[in-house]
Amino acid sequence: MKDFPFLSVLTLLPLVGALVVAFIPRTKAELAKLVALGWSLLVLVLSIVMWIAYSVGGDRFQFHESYAWIPAWGANFTFAADGIALVMLMLIAILFPVVLLASWHDVDQSTRSAPAYFSLLLVFEFTMIGVFAAADVFLFYVFFEIMLIPMYFIIGSFGSGQKQYAAVKFFLYSLVGGLFMLASVIGLWVVGGKTFDFAELAAAAGDLDTNTARWLFLGFFVAFAIKAPFFPFHTWLPDSGGAAPAGAAALLVGVMDKVGTFGILRYCLSLFPEASRWFAPAAMALAVIGIIYAALLAVGQNDLKRLVSYTSIAHFGFIGIGIFAFTTQAGTGAVLYMVNHGLATGLLFIVVGMFVARRGSSLVSDFGGAGKLVPVLAGVLFFAGLASLALPGTAPFVSEFLVLIGTFSTNKGYAVVATLGIVLAAAYVLWMIQRTTQGTLNPALTEVPAMSKDITLREKVVVAPLIALLLVLGFYPKPLTDVINPAVQATMQDVGVQDPVPTVEAGGKVGG
Repeated sequence: MKDFPFLSVLTLLPLVGALVVAFIPRTKAELAKLVALGWSLLVLVLSIVMWIAYSVGGDRFQFHESYAWIPAWGANFTFAADGIALVMLMLIAILFPVVLLASWHDVDQSTRSAPAYFSLLLVFEFTMIGVFAAADVFLFYVFFEIMLIPMYFIIGSFGSGQKQYAAVKFFLYSLVGGLFMLASVIGLWVVGGKTFDFAELAAAAGDLDTNTARWLFLGFFVAFAIKAPFFPFHTWLPDSGGAAPAGAAALLVGVMDKVGTFGILRYCLSLFPEASRWFAPAAMALAVIGIIYAALLAVGQNDLKRLVSYTSIAHFGFIGIGIFAFTTQAGTGAVLYMVNHGLATGLLFIVVGMFVARRGSSLVSDFGGAGKLVPVLAGVLFFAGLASLALPGTAPFVSEFLVLIGTFSTNKGYAVVATLGIVLAAAYVLWMIQRTTQGTLNPALTEVPAMSKDITLREKVVVAPLIALLLVLGFYPKPLTDVINPAVQATMQDVGVQDPVPTVEAGGKVGG
């Protein structure tokens, strides 16, 4: 089974599906939706088979494939997946069918084409799978750049509000980050033996000149920090998340943003270990500032979609400190956080989209007491909010706990300050829920016919798998941690750090 070209087939499947959907006539919108959903389910089935075939105790990188591409440059179509990439690929495979089903009525056929929208979503899935499966630096860069195109058109053509402004801002920010990366990719090729193969470059990482490695590291880091986004490169996300359709926004913060944190783990830490250690204090400081700053801004938001976007920026701060704490616990927690954040925030964005579609507005002030009209949907929003703030018993709690305990063992100050973000998370999530679904019923809601319709069967099918995963992984995260741990340990070895060992002082007292 391992000889099957899982990664190349998995990458190309959504692209083929996108072409099929794109050629379906605009008048046959339902057919286009069904084909797109079926194709995404096929990707999910293949991903599950690949997950089963993955050997937890096997090689660090598995399902290796390599095909000649540009021999003169040493660039190849090389694919491989470690545990970190595998869990992200599984997240993509789970979220896309859910988002496609959630987006069933997002396109107004009188003004826009449903086949075009669902085709763009499949193209986006193609780029997402490619960027996580790539094991060639140049191939990774190509996918990193072309992922901008489908999301740009999704926001600009199918979004709402200031969609053109948000789409252009998203594109320019990401393009500038890509230019920084391109400069570093070229420099790495020159000093790294004129190859783009990740394994060869990682093996030669210790031979790079210190100053050169630091400059190359910064080029990669800026690109990834913009993509994540980390403070102070975050300003594009609230605009994009607020303007994008709810389903696309769920993918934007649930999957696409993880490319930034994944890139730091895979490329910054493994290819530039000394530079990573050198820059770690600054990265930790930026991450902690982002947690507090974004949480404070979230508290003051009156737009539901922008509020959720700001919460994501705060959550990425936790992932950042987990990465640069350089402990296995914190690193595993960071990767687990990437997955759990994708599930929790994806669910939150989707449910917020359901409220916005009913009310015709995303403003918190246009709701109030909505739970009296749609009690089940309000309950789902409440659960999604609790999962987002990492309530014990939900999956994000496990990852947040691992990040903080792993960070505390090496950087107590950062861990203590970061815990303030947990308090603020409770404030902005609970206040959002209280203002939206609780309290006195807003009389204007009774005049909106759609607000009298509680959660539908299709919507139940959309939210049920995400709720189930958040609960199951909240009590039993072992299937994920078993896959993630070896890859994180290997990354820590690349960086040249070891987990701190408790010391025993005289008299038997244990110290840190």
